[in-house]
Amino acid sequence: MSSTYGENLKLSIFGQSHGAGIGMTLDGIPAGLSVDLDALQAFLDRRAPGQNSWSTPRKEADKPEILAGIVDGCTCGAPIAAVIRNNNTRSGDYENLKDCPRQGHADYTAQIKYGGFQDCAGGGHFSGRLTAPLCIAGGMCKQWLEEMGIRIGAHIVRIGTEAAEGFDPLQPQLDQVGQFFPTLDADSAERFQSVIAGVRSEGDSVGGMIQCAISGLPAGLGEPMFGGVESRIAQIVYGIPAVKNVGFGIDAASCCGSEYNDSFTVEDGKIVTATNHCGGVLGGITTGMPVLFNVSIKPTPSIAKLQKTVSLSRMEQTELQVKGRHDPCIVPRAVPVVEAAAAIAVFDMILGNTQTSRRK
Repeated sequence: MSSTYGENLKLSIFGQSHGAGIGMTLDGIPAGLSVDLDALQAFLDRRAPGQNSWSTPRKEADKPEILAGIVDGCTCGAPIAAVIRNNNTRSGDYENLKDCPRQGHADYTAQIKYGGFQDCAGGGHFSGRLTAPLCIAGGMCKQWLEEMGIRIGAHIVRIGTEAAEGFDPLQPQLDQVGQFFPTLDADSAERFQSVIAGVRSEGDSVGGMIQCAISGLPAGLGEPMFGGVESRIAQIVYGIPAVKNVGFGIDAASCCGSEYNDSFTVEDGKIVTATNHCGGVLGGITTGMPVLFNVSIKPTPSIAKLQKTVSLSRMEQTELQVKGRHDPCIVPRAVPVVEAAAAIAVFDMILGNTQTSRRK
């Protein structure tokens, strides 16, 4: 089913943007894993709306209510269930969207697929609001991975035409990413915020690119063909609304083999590569080097400018000015979501390795 992910764990996400609540269930998690709920809340706060000038003014506390699966701060072996109540909705802003679909949104395709029965308010279950429960699951997986020495972090490398340096591909500077605005340096943060402020003042929006790094992974994780690390991560990352491209390592299309190939060497009795152009993955399997991938995020399609659409009832072109509260740039709030998605994918693969080892 489209709202479920995982081979060894099973993540299901439910709810609509303006419904009573949104939530998730996470099955297949071993008993006895600790969960720091304060740290989880801090992670969710990084994604939450209404906190600054570059996000939507819609304010939601995004405080998860744990319904099952965690007792006295530890997993108990039962499926984990959590819900976030929606408290700040304005569904009237979306009343005409079944007839006049927004440009760049799923309004038209949902109308065709669901025949008018879809929930249009706030984008329904196509909304970026559904990334909050994704972050509940991913935030817990990040904690469990960190206990294994596996760390995941992301930062912004592009907003519009403004770009910044990426992570060191051999030793990603995860501790250097800013907490207020997720870049590696203050100059990039200032430039990116200036671009966002400029498009917002014009009633427009802008996209960008996020780079994510996973350090501490052992060599040998993943499978060939359709079970590769890139495939497993990309599948869940593409489930994030507004994600348009996912790429691992550097741009291989512009390289010669002599430039792209990573030479093997030995350091401290361990096989490593002198460079990391492949992004830590060969044949779908981790090399033991950091896994790095880039995620392109499209501009927010809901903008204040008048745009052309059609009236489905009249079958004629018309104009639409989108109402509601929207981010001028989705990218900053998407950074923890990309981290969450990566953490879920990696933990799912780790569980698979553990189960295979037990069978042996």
